[in-house]
Amino acid sequence: MSEKQAIFTMLGGRVRLYRGIYNPTSDAAWLAACVADIPAKTILDIGVGTGGAILCLMANNNIPSATGIDISETMLAACAKNAALNNRDIELINADIINWRTARTFDIVITNPPYFRGTPAAHNAHHNADLVKWTKKSVARVRPHGTFCTIVDAGMASDVIATLNPVCGDIMVFPLFSKKHTAERVIIRARVGTHGPTTVFDGLPMNCDMILRDGLTISDTLAKLDSQC
Repeated sequence: MSEKQAIFTMLGGRVRLYRGIYNPTSDAAWLAACVADIPAKTILDIGVGTGGAILCLMANNNIPSATGIDISETMLAACAKNAALNNRDIELINADIINWRTARTFDIVITNPPYFRGTPAAHNAHHNADLVKWTKKSVARVRPHGTFCTIVDAGMASDVIATLNPVCGDIMVFPLFSKKHTAERVIIRARVGTHGPTTVFDGLPMNCDMILRDGLTISDTLAKLDSQC
């Protein structure tokens, strides 16, 4: 395999990744785009996988270092290679978020949870996760007034929102549409320990070039679209 075939890019080439047993999808770019405009010193990616989301976030926000946790040693090894390829400093922790014992909290916690049902894949990543328990454990790692952000299948968004309501405010619900008229994915962002209202946006198409190719944040994308109207 040539070097060109062995490496693919995201965000218009600003993130480079080795092709392997798992290749990040557009979900990673969307997740990063939702929090890239929030100032932060500490960031945790839960279920970091091969590093797609955290590397997109670091590229967008020019963050010097971050932390990722994953149950799969195979995925973490691939993430380490991708971090080196992009000259990024990522602390990698081999643990299960459900029973990770730590007092550490972070300014931003992102996660693309493994909600898929069925037989675990060869890379030994989480499957069939309890999304409510996963969300509770993830939010517990956010410092007071820090930000939690996740991207899930639209059919599971209500589980996440119901879990966040008792402990979070300023909840943002952002649907992503495919060719159909219903949302395929939903990004949900919230602040821990605040009491602001929930805001539901009208969303964007999942293949939006301003996010996937140009690497804009969601806020900047909406502002640019408003200026064109």
